[in-house]
Amino acid sequence: MRTEDKLPATEERRPDLARPRMTRTRFWLLGTTLAVYAATVIGVLTTSWLVKLDWQVMLFRPYKQWPEFHTFLDYFVVMGQRGPTAVAVAAWLGWCCYRQRTLRPLLALGTSLLLLNATVGAVKIGFGRLGPHYATTVGSNEMWGTGDIFPSGHTANAVVTWGILAYLATTPVARRVASLIAAGFAFGVGMTTVYLGTHWLSDVVLGWAAGVLVLLALPWLEPAMARAEVLLLTLWHRLRERRAPVPVPSGRPVAGTPLATPRTARDDELPTRETVAVVRPGTATGRSPDGRPLHPVRQHTMRSERTPVTPVGSRRPPHADRVPRATAPFGPSGASRGRTVAGG
Repeated sequence: MRTEDKLPATEERRPDLARPRMTRTRFWLLGTTLAVYAATVIGVLTTSWLVKLDWQVMLFRPYKQWPEFHTFLDYFVVMGQRGPTAVAVAAWLGWCCYRQRTLRPLLALGTSLLLLNATVGAVKIGFGRLGPHYATTVGSNEMWGTGDIFPSGHTANAVVTWGILAYLATTPVARRVASLIAAGFAFGVGMTTVYLGTHWLSDVVLGWAAGVLVLLALPWLEPAMARAEVLLLTLWHRLRERRAPVPVPSGRPVAGTPLATPRTARDDELPTRETVAVVRPGTATGRSPDGRPLHPVRQHTMRSERTPVTPVGSRRPPHADRVPRATAPFGPSGASRGRTVAGG
């Protein structure tokens, strides 16, 4: 299977991701959320009735009215904290990536959190609103200070982190159930921050609107996520190919194996000659280039030059240096057997 066959479909193969459609429901939801966001910001900046409502809720001190819920809500507010919630949702989406053989769930989570940090963080730093515990003047909007609570980060993070599960749901029933669960967590976390006195009510309202806007903006970022998925998978396959062992051809012997087939010479390859030490006349032995002694070369006859076998002859030609068997050092034992050398 080729590498490009393993990669997910690009924007051309998925036109629904390349050109996200603006449905009527999505259009009205986007318009309403933008209106709430703008009205909240303007209401706080102009110190309108919204700021007066913030002070009334803060002076009511809900954590003193119902102290029995304080311990439980201290733990529940963690459902909006970015670190624990991101780890929990990322673990589930990682399993979904493994089941679906795609990186889209994790890429959607990472893109939404990056967009959330960029937008909400910039607004927080820009307005610099102080929290209820650090307020200086009763009735003021506490803007342009050194605070960073407007909008509420816990609330916006709860909307995005749990809402991404509804965004990635594959069936309408699962989408509706996940949307209800995400809305419950987002509402509960926002009101818990108001109960504990860490946020104004207007901070929570703006946090809800900011989180919904991030989820509504994700369909426009789907083409970029698809390209990022193709790029990451391509880099992963290239890295695996580099780490994979190089296959050894069957014709070559593998180093270290006990039975290695010898290499056959090619047609255009000249045979190599081994150097043989020359023995000078009158010397018994010679020396090889590495210093080892060599015995003198004796004359050998080829098989075609040997004397043919005849009824009265010998197969081996006579040699001057050959000793007859009758006079050999073992002659006595040979003579006792009564053997004679014929034609020797």
